[in-house]
Amino acid sequence: MCGLSFGWRTARYRCVQQPLFIGHEIFRHSSYGGWHPLRVPRVSTVMDLARAMGWLYPAQFITSPRAKPKALHAWHDPDYVAALQRVEATQTAHPQDREAFGIGTVTNPVFPEIFRRPATAAGGSILAGELLGQGGTIYNPAGGTHHGMPARANGFCYLNDPVLAMLSLRHHGVRRIAYIDIDAHHCDGVAEGFAGDGECLMISVHEEGLWPRTGPLTDDAGGSAVNLPVPRGLNDSEMAYIRETLILPKVEAFAPDAIVFLCGADAVEDDPLAHLSLSNNAHWDILRGLMALGAPRLLVLGGGGYNPWTVGRLWAGVWAVLNGYDPATPLSPEAKQVLRALTFEGNRRGRNPPEHWFSTLRDPPREGAIRDEIIERVQYLVDR
Repeated sequence: MCGLSFGWRTARYRCVQQPLFIGHEIFRHSSYGGWHPLRVPRVSTVMDLARAMGWLYPAQFITSPRAKPKALHAWHDPDYVAALQRVEATQTAHPQDREAFGIGTVTNPVFPEIFRRPATAAGGSILAGELLGQGGTIYNPAGGTHHGMPARANGFCYLNDPVLAMLSLRHHGVRRIAYIDIDAHHCDGVAEGFAGDGECLMISVHEEGLWPRTGPLTDDAGGSAVNLPVPRGLNDSEMAYIRETLILPKVEAFAPDAIVFLCGADAVEDDPLAHLSLSNNAHWDILRGLMALGAPRLLVLGGGGYNPWTVGRLWAGVWAVLNGYDPATPLSPEAKQVLRALTFEGNRRGRNPPEHWFSTLRDPPREGAIRDEIIERVQYLVDR
């Protein structure tokens, strides 16, 4: 069996036509540390909300496998993977681990599940690539670690599960892949993995000037990428213009065999690490548009997002959209309790959360004028 394969699971889910949700309890109990932006619960909140709303049936849920080192070697350097395992076992990063691999830095700290947690997210994405060889829709909210490099931890990402998912799709016979990333941060790791690949279309909409400060407008990654850096304050009207003028026409013209959509939640108004002003409606509308294109395979991944309420509500709404439910459906008492149990210490909005964070998944729309610089940049990419 190829290192990318989880073939023993495929037959079990082959006949399931409903969307599948890949999750794991490790994300409930694992944290990068009490001070780190990824201290907040995310995947577990989505799982709890989806179940509390009656949207997640047992037959749709897959417990994510943990990727074995051989599967990770499809893109990651074996010495780097071995270093992650050793650091987890010893809970110590040596100076050479920081210098050579970026392990044990402020942004990529040592924590108890430093290998198991990212390997579980990656295992889910690799499995998704295998299952989607048969077609269908899969949601892996733990996925989306798009900054990971072949031999280096980078930007909170120890492994790069989007790259591994796309390689898994390729291994299982899927050639043309459209990768759409609306995380506030540019997908530098995925760009490195698929630069110059004529059968991969990469579209990234990201905040200009925000770390990692890659993905300028003129960078086409060897012909495979469409990079749209956007100014601070991007609103729903501007994202709708980008969606209808750039994203959907480009994907439709490419005619992909599979779509991979990285739905980072850090582009919404109340995220503490970015400066964009979207509501979660913008993300859901892009997802609806991609679904309407009718590609035979769709994989939706999580990504960034560092406010537990905005992430949980947005990503639970993603699952609703995938299943044909309205994210604006009134919340059940159980779902409201999930949201009221969240805390976000040390953050102004966390200390004074608005009432709608507890009572609905849907944000009020954040519409506004479409700035000339947005129109000019989109038109440049359309004409290129």
